[in-house]
Amino acid sequence: MKTFTKFATLSLLMSAIAFACLANTAVAQQPATAPINLVAGVGGPVSQNTNWDNYSALDLIAGAFIFPAVTSVKTTALYIGFTAGNEADVGNMVLYTIKRGNYKITAVTPVKLKGVSDPIISLTNKKVCPKQPISVANPCVVRLDPITLTPSSLSDYYLVVYHADDANNASVGAANAQFPITSLTG
Repeated sequence: MKTFTKFATLSLLMSAIAFACLANTAVAQQPATAPINLVAGVGGPVSQNTNWDNYSALDLIAGAFIFPAVTSVKTTALYIGFTAGNEADVGNMVLYTIKRGNYKITAVTPVKLKGVSDPIISLTNKKVCPKQPISVANPCVVRLDPITLTPSSLSDYYLVVYHADDANNASVGAANAQFPITSLTG
């Protein structure tokens, strides 16, 4: 009887593996859907938040969601995304570092775009935003200058982008996660 039970268990396991392989093959043979332009670090579709004149966008990069980096990694690139507007007038950008789960700032790192921390970003320029017009379905992702930082899972990071108080920023749309399932919040 023990031999029959072992044989039945082994047969059931083999059948399950075979079924899983066939199911994966069927899924792999389906036509791929076209990828959508996602904001780096944000999972899923994006939504927008408009009227940024005289406001700061605060993005949390939680240490709990960071894979331990190899110590040879010396630089980190951050990205910001836009969904509306003609021109974003940034007043300043910084990255605050705090110990994970704490509130005391341990480091302030200037963040720049093309060497300046207060850039004017032309959202209608095809060199900056290749696909026009920008929208929620087609966000413009801007790569900021790399900063000297090895991300640590023992720290939390806050990217703060202050938008100057002017009429251009009234129509700027910032891309943020439609569903709050990522480490980035805005």
